[in-house]
Amino acid sequence: MRQILRGGRVLAADALSAPRRDVVIEGGRIAALLPPGAEVADARPHDAPDRLIVPGLVNTHTHGHGGLAKGLGDKWDLAVLLVHGAWANGGRGLEEKRLATTLSAVEMLKKGCTAAYDLPSEIPGPTTDGLEVMAEAYIAVGLRAILAPMVGNLTFFEATPGLIEALPESLREQAAALRAQPAEATLAAIGAAAEAWTHDHQNIRLGIAPTIPLFGTEEFLRGCRALARDQGLPMQTHVAEARFQAGGAELRYGKSLLAHMDDMGCVGPWFSVAHGVWLTDDDLALLADRGGALAHNPGSNMRLASGIAPIRRALRAGVTVGLGTDGSGSSDNQNMFEAMRLAAFASRLIESESEDDWLGTAETVELATAGSSRLMGLGGSGRIEPGASADLVFLDLAHVNWMPFNDAANQMVWTEDGSAVRDVMIGGDWKLRDGKVLGVDEARLYQDAQAAADRLASVNSTTRAWCEAVAPHVACHCRGLARRFKGKARLLPAY
Repeated sequence: MRQILRGGRVLAADALSAPRRDVVIEGGRIAALLPPGAEVADARPHDAPDRLIVPGLVNTHTHGHGGLAKGLGDKWDLAVLLVHGAWANGGRGLEEKRLATTLSAVEMLKKGCTAAYDLPSEIPGPTTDGLEVMAEAYIAVGLRAILAPMVGNLTFFEATPGLIEALPESLREQAAALRAQPAEATLAAIGAAAEAWTHDHQNIRLGIAPTIPLFGTEEFLRGCRALARDQGLPMQTHVAEARFQAGGAELRYGKSLLAHMDDMGCVGPWFSVAHGVWLTDDDLALLADRGGALAHNPGSNMRLASGIAPIRRALRAGVTVGLGTDGSGSSDNQNMFEAMRLAAFASRLIESESEDDWLGTAETVELATAGSSRLMGLGGSGRIEPGASADLVFLDLAHVNWMPFNDAANQMVWTEDGSAVRDVMIGGDWKLRDGKVLGVDEARLYQDAQAAADRLASVNSTTRAWCEAVAPHVACHCRGLARRFKGKARLLPAY
């Protein structure tokens, strides 16, 4: 049915103004933007005079399984996080996988996000049933999503050069005995899921995520690319997130992680880099030339001491850039407003000759909407204009964040924290009304999530104890490995 949103402030396509407009929606898309009070026949009206209507924010990198793992760590860098993943994400059945993904999706929706690129983890490997319950979670909440299971055929200990040998003898044997699921089984599982996939490809797509290039043999990475090509799957990979990974790549491959991925045939319009903190200028030129994209995650990059990604350099190189939150196990929330704020802040921490090197607020909003939509392949999304998908967020202009109303883009980035989100529409359908998720019983969800977290803490206690014992040795080794990489400085110098 045709609908009309009357009297709200509507964020302009360039995010530089927010005039009052009536928005006509038909067939899940924006049909017209009209002056307030325009006559439209046969349209259901929705009054919005006290709302700022903005495009849905698009999260280009998260991990839905992190919904049950928020707040588990404090002084963790990426290497330590990867060690602790064995217990933080272990012991889960289908119901825990559904709960975690639902929690993440609900948080995103309530904070103004309408689509997510989710890299879920299943231990020991992806399953059709697991991916199905995750897809069902997104469908229940109403978000669009790409589900790209994280996969590798080497463990973290095998993949990190010299790590096993550097461990104390009392810990070395168990680390050396760990094994990832065989490549053939992993690729077959994703292939089976792709063959069985019945979901609307516009809303819930299947992808593939060779988790970190170091975690896959050359044969495995080529197999991932072949599967992606044959099934039409988008691909995302954690590339050069931390300095120790860049150092490990030089030691193992004699080249950068991205150059190695390119040698495997992985880099192209179907491909996006997650993080990319330690990408060199040559890497950025390669990514742009191949038509790839970059998912910028400033919150987790700082949370895990990974550094500040070269976003202005990426944009100048011609790379498509979107924003992400990362998973709640590594960034602790799913707040794209915070991601925008931190992206703008981080751009000001790099020494520059001009404020032109900084991300402006309208530009940052563009990255979180239209830029992120391009990365995810969401054609016709990311702006409020005729023909665009009606993925819309309604912010309460009577909320303290918007009192007084001075500038839409500035206040979206500098003052909004998600608490003024009142309603969300995706494809012309209401998914959040007056702060309430329509497709999920939130009270029951939170009760079930706490029960699951308590059970998992008990199930994983022995694994946790071993991870806590080995983590300091891993951190020490990886810091030494990081110093091998001299290509770029992405961390602020010590005072």
